[in-house]
Amino acid sequence: MGAQARPLITVLGSSGLLGTAITRELANRPVRLRLAGRRPTTVPDGALADIDVRTTDLTADGAVADAVEGADAVIHLVAHIAGASTWRVSSDDPVAERVNLGLVHDLVAAVKDQRPENPPVVLLAGSMSQAGRSISGRIDGTEPDRPLTTYDRQKLDAEHAIRDAVEAGLLRGASLRLATLYTQGSDSPALDRGVVSAMMRRAFAGEPLTMWHDGTVKRDLVCVDDVARAFLAALDQPDAVDGKPWLVGTGLATSIADLFGGVAKVVAAQTGREPVPVVSVKPADHSMPTDLLDFVLDPSGFQNATGWAPRVSLEHGLENLAAAMARDAVAQSV
Repeated sequence: MGAQARPLITVLGSSGLLGTAITRELANRPVRLRLAGRRPTTVPDGALADIDVRTTDLTADGAVADAVEGADAVIHLVAHIAGASTWRVSSDDPVAERVNLGLVHDLVAAVKDQRPENPPVVLLAGSMSQAGRSISGRIDGTEPDRPLTTYDRQKLDAEHAIRDAVEAGLLRGASLRLATLYTQGSDSPALDRGVVSAMMRRAFAGEPLTMWHDGTVKRDLVCVDDVARAFLAALDQPDAVDGKPWLVGTGLATSIADLFGGVAKVVAAQTGREPVPVVSVKPADHSMPTDLLDFVLDPSGFQNATGWAPRVSLEHGLENLAAAMARDAVAQSV
């Protein structure tokens, strides 16, 4: 098969945690990959795919159009990062709105202008917190969306832009609303700016792990390697997911106290020290309403539609991440 006969897949935001994991999976396929990120994207050795890495500012005029030109599929992962995480966004932050929502409008406009013979498949990374406060205690996709933060409102508007483009026949696409991501260290742990890695770094530094509540708040935690496979499952079955938002996670509820206790335990196993304490403290000034709510989802709809299922247990994921961080520390000390 000639190179031009291979499907072209563009990954927007390829240099981040999820983008790197998806790149690692797609690199093993006989496709053409166009990887666009604000930092150089890590490409695995021995890739089967033909890979074009573009280090670019996607907010620049025409950057998204250039990145998606001729693409058979687009995976949109870009999110505005403010400080330590993506979701703490001010309502008057124009950069956040440009990144979280404006780039999706750029993507839809580019597809409309380019008028490809076959509408491309577009997959958008969303968040389970877009639903807002869960009435039943578990998000299953039937509840009305009542986002509580600016970030979630922007992601919901982006999702609606994709939905409207699907209804207009411009593209095929779906949004994957993701549970709380963490890495097990398959790629550099430095890419992960989420709560699991942040607490693990504190534990390795011998610092207490601080909770902004009594520890009973629950989260659905899913390994980024499993989420990468979920995007590929959706990419392989576009008709099964077309036009809808889908919930992607484990469906398992883990309290923050149990999570932080698990982090302290696996780090202690690596260092030989006693586990660091887990303590409750006053919420930080930059805390959000969603910090005090349970977010656990029911992924059965996506599982039934695609056959995908998570493989990495939280216990093994934490153990693997602690081992990876310990190896990195040794390597940096040499």
